[in-house]
Amino acid sequence: MPSPLSDLPIRRLTSKDVVSCADLSEDRGWPREDHKWGLLVTAGTGYGIDAPDGKGLTAACVLTSYGAGLAAIGMVLVAERYSRQGIGRRLMEHVLAEAKDTPLTLHATPSGKPLYEELGFTLTGRAEMVRGRFTPSGPAVAVATRPAVAEDLPTLLRLDTEVFGQDRTHMITRLPGFADHLLVAEEDGVLIGYAALWPNMNTHVIGPLIARDTQTAKALITALASRTDRPLRTDIDVRHEELLAWVKERGLEPVAFNAVMTYGITFLPGDWTRRFAPLTVAAG
Repeated sequence: MPSPLSDLPIRRLTSKDVVSCADLSEDRGWPREDHKWGLLVTAGTGYGIDAPDGKGLTAACVLTSYGAGLAAIGMVLVAERYSRQGIGRRLMEHVLAEAKDTPLTLHATPSGKPLYEELGFTLTGRAEMVRGRFTPSGPAVAVATRPAVAEDLPTLLRLDTEVFGQDRTHMITRLPGFADHLLVAEEDGVLIGYAALWPNMNTHVIGPLIARDTQTAKALITALASRTDRPLRTDIDVRHEELLAWVKERGLEPVAFNAVMTYGITFLPGDWTRRFAPLTVAAG
C-alpha cells in the first residue's frame, strides 16, 4: 500500500531536482522558471516531498537565509493532484521548525495568503507585478549608468547590505553569472544604485533594483530595457507610486499583486525607500 501523504518524508532539494521543481511549477500553471529554480536551490535550502506515484515532486519550497536576522520563503508549490490535502501546511510547518527563531518573510499570492495567516504571518506590505514592452518616452533621466565591473563588487555589497538590512553576499555575488546584465548608477564617482536583468522564460526580469531615489531607479530601468528585445517584468513595492505610474506610462501593464508578509518581526529591515524591487519575490 502507498504511504499516506502525511507520512511521506520531506527531504532537501539539490541541483538535480531543478527540472522536477520546474515541472511542479508548470503543473500549477506557473512559468517553469528553470533558471530561477537553479539559483534558489543552490543559494538557498530547498525542501521537497517526492510523489508517492514516483512522478516527480508532490510539493516543494525554498528557504533563503540571510543569517540570524532574516530568511525568505518562496516557491511554495503543491502538485495539483495532491492539493487541498494538507501538504502545503505540512511543508510550511516543517520550514518554520527548521528556521527556528529566525524572522521570516514571503510574498503571498491571494490563494496562499489564508494559510500563511493561519500559521502566524502578518501582512506588512504589497508588491505589484508589471510586465510588457518598455517604450522610452519623455526627456532622458540625467543619471549616469554603466555595466558593473569586478572592482564595483565591494561597494555594491556594502550598499546592498545597507539598503536590504541584511548581508546577502551569497546571493549578490551570483548575479554576474545569473543575470544577463548588471548595471550600476553613479554620481561623482559614488555608486548610488544598481540593478540586474535576468532571463526568465520569454521575459527579462529586473531585480534587484536598489537606487538612491526614483530618478536613479528610472535611469537603471531605462538602461536595462535598452539591452533586451524581450518584454520586461518586475515587482515594485506599491509605496513607490511614482515609479509604478512611470513604468505603466511606458508600456508595462499590471499583472498581479502579492502580499508581503512577515513572521517574527513587524516590518522588514533596511531602507524601503531605496529598495524598489526584489531580486525575485521568492528570495527577497
